[in-house]
Amino acid sequence: MKTATMPPLRVDPELRQAAEDVLRENESLSAFMEVALREGVARRRLQREFVARGLASREEARRNNEYFDADDVHAELERMLNAARKAQ
Repeated sequence: MKTATMPPLRVDPELRQAAEDVLRENESLSAFMEVALREGVARRRLQREFVARGLASREEARRNNEYFDADDVHAELERMLNAARKAQ
């Protein structure tokens, strides 16, 4: 597959310096930016999927008229967390 280039990115000198300050040994600024871009794309996809699942869940609750009290949900999650901690 052929590669493509990204448009140049203009940033404040302080941001460029901050990015250069956190580079790992033998890591280029370009490599750092590529990783950041890939992670940003992945995060946005996850956010989009999360919102879609939430909206679908809302619609299903409306269709079924089945809702759960937040305090009950939190209590159940707390029980699950405590059980997982004990199992360790």
